[in-house]
Amino acid sequence: MLNLANATTFEIVAIWCVLLIAFLGLGYALLLRRQIMKYDKGTEKMQEVWGAIKVGADTYLKRQLKTIVPLIVVLTFVLFLSVYVVPPSDEAMSRFAGKSEDTVKIIIGIGRAIAFVMGACFSLMVGQFGMRMAVEGNVRVASASRRSFGEALKIAYRTGTITGMLTDGLGLLGGTLIFMIFGIAAPDALLGFGFGGTLLALFMRVGGGIYTKAADVGADLVGKVEAGLPEDDERNAAVIADLVGDNVGDCAGMAADIFESYEVTIVSGLILGLALMNLNNGDLKWIVFPLLVRGIGVLSSMIGTYLVKGSKELKGNNAMSSINKGFYISAAISLVSFAFLAHFYMNEWRAFFSVGVGIVLAIVLDEITKYFTDTHYRPVKDIAAASKTGSATLLLRGIAEGYESAVWQTIVIAVTILTSTLIYHGMGITYILYGVAMTGIGMLTLTGNNVAMDSFGPISDNANGIGELSGLDKEARKVMDHLDATGNTTKAITKGVAIGSAVIAAVSLFGSFLTDVSKIQEQMNIGESLRIAVTGIRVSEPKVFAGVLIGACIPWLFSSLVINAVTRAAAKIVEEVRRQFKIPGLLERKVKPDYQKAVDICTVSAQKELLGLALIGILSPLVVGILLGVESLGGFLAGVIVSGQLLAVFMSNAGGAWDNAKKTIEDGLYGGKGSEAHKAAVVGDTVGDPLKDTAGPALNPMIKVINMVSLLAAPVLVQYNATHWGMITTLIVCFVVIVFAILYSKNGGFSFLKGKSAK
Repeated sequence: MLNLANATTFEIVAIWCVLLIAFLGLGYALLLRRQIMKYDKGTEKMQEVWGAIKVGADTYLKRQLKTIVPLIVVLTFVLFLSVYVVPPSDEAMSRFAGKSEDTVKIIIGIGRAIAFVMGACFSLMVGQFGMRMAVEGNVRVASASRRSFGEALKIAYRTGTITGMLTDGLGLLGGTLIFMIFGIAAPDALLGFGFGGTLLALFMRVGGGIYTKAADVGADLVGKVEAGLPEDDERNAAVIADLVGDNVGDCAGMAADIFESYEVTIVSGLILGLALMNLNNGDLKWIVFPLLVRGIGVLSSMIGTYLVKGSKELKGNNAMSSINKGFYISAAISLVSFAFLAHFYMNEWRAFFSVGVGIVLAIVLDEITKYFTDTHYRPVKDIAAASKTGSATLLLRGIAEGYESAVWQTIVIAVTILTSTLIYHGMGITYILYGVAMTGIGMLTLTGNNVAMDSFGPISDNANGIGELSGLDKEARKVMDHLDATGNTTKAITKGVAIGSAVIAAVSLFGSFLTDVSKIQEQMNIGESLRIAVTGIRVSEPKVFAGVLIGACIPWLFSSLVINAVTRAAAKIVEEVRRQFKIPGLLERKVKPDYQKAVDICTVSAQKELLGLALIGILSPLVVGILLGVESLGGFLAGVIVSGQLLAVFMSNAGGAWDNAKKTIEDGLYGGKGSEAHKAAVVGDTVGDPLKDTAGPALNPMIKVINMVSLLAAPVLVQYNATHWGMITTLIVCFVVIVFAILYSKNGGFSFLKGKSAK
């Protein structure tokens, strides 16, 4: 273990310290869990509501496991066998010098398969354990709100921090362990680690998003619009499913999403670092630096998150200010530490500027998202004002603001990438791509803080729902309303960070793709004039441009299918809630609704859609790569990244703005609840919900899945062309499966085989 011939004493000690920090992060998560579990769960009525949420969450998690595990088993064998198609890298042969090529193949194959399982399991653990803790925390927040604003804030934020530190700790642990075991051959196994995390994130993001928005849309359309009931009325059969959905979508889904970005940036950073190591006479600092940056990030997040507190009374306090204080303290600690690391270890300041730009990018994206989605700024106020003339004008205003937000966020990311280019200007493309990867690592330095902010949202939302359903007093409800409103903003902010990190991670993977293809082309003695390292991705080539166009289409197709899935599931919830409203005595509170029925509908609908959508993401790059070639696949990746970024930001911010416009009206603006303006705003929020919580966020893992598959497939595509019988067979199979998956997703099942659509 840690057989690094060129490593200095400092580097060996530092890597062991990084491993220790990973365990410290996990220990901090367990410490917070122990603290949270000591708080009481409130009244019997509160525990009754909480129990229903917990049962619904457990039901979803169990069914999700049954759906995912078989695919993990199949892909584990595929990744093991992949070394027999593409031999281990030169670095792997060097790392295991003295062993036969067959032995090295087995070692790398087993390592890649185990890394894949580890990445998948870690992603699953982050989502599942984080969600279970969110469910444990929500009732305790509701109970604490009766006593103190500060106590409720502390419980909500620290419960979310558990998920954040799991993301930090497990991501750092996996990457560091693989590097310590494989050394310079780590990229051979790290691809499996990244792919495992990315694939699971896609499942959890898509499944959780479909679940939560089916319940939310169905509950709002019948409960609020048709029956005029409050947000979390106990008579609404979908209310518990809605509360469960907040956890499976925003806790489990978002945590897995950011975890995969955390994984993917470290994978691409180490791959590009290895390339620079080879260019610099075996200097390991290019590989060790990303690990040290991540270790510092975990420590700074631990300090910053623990300092988030509030005073006893709500009056004069602001939860957002306390959360921001913790974030900026963590950012300051990180920046100072990175400066010391760059000066004394890297002996140059370019590395510091690269990761520093990433932290600045996270902060700027926070502010842009806040401007377009927070109730205190013009865009949300203008959308709310548009409600006075009906739902159509409100929707149009929201679409316009969403489009504009996508422009500014994309320009900021473009400027960031250009800045990374200027930092390493004149040093070669590999240095520039390494700088972009370091920017991504810097951006996700404060992952613990970001995930804590995100999980804070559904925890506070659930606490508010429990408070309303259990009839808590007005003072407690004021505390929970404030935390809930703050949670809406933090969720929107972290969605912006998640999308931005997905794009930076995808660009980093794109750089790794170019590096790997060039390396294999060189090994195969392909003429320099034909190598991607020299020619780049030539968009002027018709085949490459076709790849760009096809890639740009994929996010739109994926979003269409996801929104269709939500629409089908929501329709079933609408019918179920309407049916139950007709039960004698239910609206008079003499009979309780059947909450479990709505939970079951959402669970089955969400899991039913997963496989088809995942297959599109996994197989589409293979079809393009085999049919059009590896350079066109590069164009395809560029199209996916650009189109996916713009579409994801538009949907996320437009939906968030519609949501908060509705909340400002519910607080008394333009007639308040029950007014015509409120009805228009509810329609806007209902349209925005699948955009901001399902389709938009689902594009993040989809973009990275496509990039990871392309990176894994690149060596095969370089060595074999479309005339090889194996490639022809693969192409036909992949194409047929994609068509089948699209038809399956469009129709919600196998009904298309019978010549009719699913109802």
